[in-house]
Amino acid sequence: MDEPAYAYLLGLYLGDGSITRGRRDVFALWIACCDDWPGLLAACRSAMSDVMPASSVFCVHYQGCTAVKSTSKHWPCLFPQHGPGRKHTRKIELEQWQSAIVGQYPGEFARGLFHSDGWRGVNRVRRRLSDGDRWYEYPRYQFSNESGDILRLCGATLDLLGVAWRFSRRNVISVARREAVARLDEFVGPKY
Repeated sequence: MDEPAYAYLLGLYLGDGSITRGRRDVFALWIACCDDWPGLLAACRSAMSDVMPASSVFCVHYQGCTAVKSTSKHWPCLFPQHGPGRKHTRKIELEQWQSAIVGQYPGEFARGLFHSDGWRGVNRVRRRLSDGDRWYEYPRYQFSNESGDILRLCGATLDLLGVAWRFSRRNVISVARREAVARLDEFVGPKY
């Protein structure tokens, strides 16, 4: 298996992925990708194909969104986090073999997480001073997810990469220090 591609795909799956059961015990892996980022869509297709080369990868178009899809009997084996209900309502833990892959390729895993439920942009701040308003801006990353387990995985991966982070809200991880943003740029960068 292409482990870097798997680490990236795992991050995408935990954010915007699902697995559905079809006929004859064939499962479909779906990753929802916004049409605004064709590069992300191409990276998702490539990773899915690299992880499961025997299965074809195709797209299902919706308004403003494209689902990258592949069918195989083996998707639940590769993503044992699959289960009934939404991810934030059930326990999400990595298997030992998955943790080993994420430990080897934390940058790819972080890229998948941030490409699915993350954002890189410019934060603009206004400070009111006695001689008038002053504006300053700085780049930052945010990762938002309702699952505490997925947030924990994201935080642990950022720790592995040496990226300083904090919770800006209960469900949002923020990376805002200049050196931390620069370090995360080495692995993630803006969506394209």
